[in-house]
Amino acid sequence: MKKRLLTLLLGIVMMFSVVGCSQSQSSESSKSEEKSTVTIKSLNGNKEEIDLEVPYDPQRIAVLDLAALDILDNLGVGDRVVGSADTSIDYLSSYADNDKITNLGTIKEADLEAVMECEPDVIFIGGRLAESYDKLSEIAPVVYLSTDTEVGVVQSVTDNATTIASMFGLESKVEEKLAGFAARIEELSKVADGKTALVGMTTSGSFNLLGNDGRCSIIGNEIGFENLTTESTAEGGGSEKGGKGESGKTSSHGNEASFETVLEKNPDYIFVMDRDSAIGAEGAQLAKEIMENELVEETDAHANGNIVYLENPVVWYTAEGGITALDVMLSDLESALLK
Repeated sequence: MKKRLLTLLLGIVMMFSVVGCSQSQSSESSKSEEKSTVTIKSLNGNKEEIDLEVPYDPQRIAVLDLAALDILDNLGVGDRVVGSADTSIDYLSSYADNDKITNLGTIKEADLEAVMECEPDVIFIGGRLAESYDKLSEIAPVVYLSTDTEVGVVQSVTDNATTIASMFGLESKVEEKLAGFAARIEELSKVADGKTALVGMTTSGSFNLLGNDGRCSIIGNEIGFENLTTESTAEGGGSEKGGKGESGKTSSHGNEASFETVLEKNPDYIFVMDRDSAIGAEGAQLAKEIMENELVEETDAHANGNIVYLENPVVWYTAEGGITALDVMLSDLESALLK
């Protein structure tokens, strides 16, 4: 009887041993099958969409685009950033003022040696560094995402955030982060309905008009103001509508307009982004100093208190396309229009 009991117990022990071994082997097999790379849609140095293979769940990230840094921060993987471009944006300052994060230069000019030294698994850039794409690609895969004005800023933020999230398996976070933006835009659209506007930036003492195919396009394309720049021919901008050049696109810095043109268009609203403040240009005239002149004062926009100086130009100019940036941009419009 004792012998039979011992045999039974030995059999049970062996059975659990086999099961344990099988589970262990299954676990190891599962781990070995985990993906090490993921393929995403990105742009190359010629701004053409490509399929790009990047490391899955990268641990060392170099960021030379503030919209991408914004998104990474929102996804909770900012602690993976080992190198970052310089920035004066408050909510991203911890990446610029951090001894543990290498300064990689600016969003316009990368320090290639610094990028190499921080040994990144992946590098993020924006359009200002497109010409450096090939050189940076020799160091690590380069993710180059942009804002597409044809689909709109909000959709671009959604698409780019989803792309970046897919590199970490964090796609479920994107919807949560973007919740509420559609309702806010709908409220702003009620103010914009039937209203005309000129949208522009002040720079080097001038006022440059912006169409709906560049910076601040959310004001015309998504909020819904009728942007009169798309109908005008700005000085020095070529013969096509909207002050556009031979390419048919508005210049990246807009096209310089005379204040006679501003008065002639006489919009209901004038939206002004102060580029010199955004880049910290020393000794530059402030936007109000440029815009407060006798010609602008004759416009309906001025008479009705509808000249809107965007409160956070550095965000509009350098981080458009980020999640927090979109929140800040909408807040700037809300503070001016929903009063």
